[in-house]
Amino acid sequence: MRILIVRLSALGDVVMAGGLPAALRARHPDAHIAWLVQEGFEALPVANPAVDEVIVWPRRRWQALWRERRYGALWRAVRGFVKALRAQRFELAIDAQGLLKSALWVRLSGAAERLGVDPSEGSHWLMTRVLRTPSDKTFAAEYNHLATALGLPAPQPQLPLIDAGRRAARALLTDAGVTGAYAALAPFTTRPQKHWPEAAWQALAKRLRGEFGVTPVLLGGPTDRPAAGRIAGDGAAVDLAGRTDIPTAAALVAGARVVIGVDTGLTHMGVAAGVPTLALFGSTCPYLAAPGRPLAVLYRGLPCAPCKRSPSCAGAHPCLGGIGVDAVLRAIPPEPLPN
Repeated sequence: MRILIVRLSALGDVVMAGGLPAALRARHPDAHIAWLVQEGFEALPVANPAVDEVIVWPRRRWQALWRERRYGALWRAVRGFVKALRAQRFELAIDAQGLLKSALWVRLSGAAERLGVDPSEGSHWLMTRVLRTPSDKTFAAEYNHLATALGLPAPQPQLPLIDAGRRAARALLTDAGVTGAYAALAPFTTRPQKHWPEAAWQALAKRLRGEFGVTPVLLGGPTDRPAAGRIAGDGAAVDLAGRTDIPTAAALVAGARVVIGVDTGLTHMGVAAGVPTLALFGSTCPYLAAPGRPLAVLYRGLPCAPCKRSPSCAGAHPCLGGIGVDAVLRAIPPEPLPN
């Protein structure tokens, strides 16, 4: 059997889908399992031992051709990509993202059976079967329901690591003088309504270092460098924002004593890796449990939540502002920090 999983982005969602290939493999041990992912997010599927092939959608390159008005080259690139995809002769294609852009790839794959999970944007019209999953507030809940519908064992969250990522993580920690236990802090997302105040992060970092002897390590992307620098301040935290690729960030998360973060991919990595994790949710629907995983969640549940991408607070963003540092320290899963 030839199976295609389509989960294009983003990092946190790719993390949550990581247990699906192994669940499919348990039911179809001889299957060829491929994962179609957007460029920039392929590192985790590539490292996943249950995935036979990763097909990377070169979206940025196509966008560049469009901006340069090289329409002929773009058409040839799209046509060649679709031809190669259809040549795989997939029997089952799963749209694990539920958007029109992901459903289009499922349809273009030519698979006879096309399953859409919680489809939106009219994408259900491109499927032969649709699965609507109930909201049960657990980590990667939709994949558990998908597994049940397909007769698979429950997917187990996982964070695949590669040796290169481990080596790079060790080198970064050594260069920064981090020799003992450290806390991975993930303060950054692309939406300001999901942020906890920078002053609160700095105060938390100082208390982690001063009261528990744990080195706070800030993780994030290149665009997070200015904010990370402000939080790190005069040595409150070790700033590694913008200095890691995905495999290195995954290794840093997996080696942490505790992960504390907002609703972002690095926080979800902590849950998948089984590291004690505290997630701060505000403007998005939270998962409140991850069976078998040391997870705690702080969620105020304001009347305006979840606002997702359409906040109604005129930029005030009160979702997480009412959460204090003491509350965060009390909520950390039991016994991850040294006495």
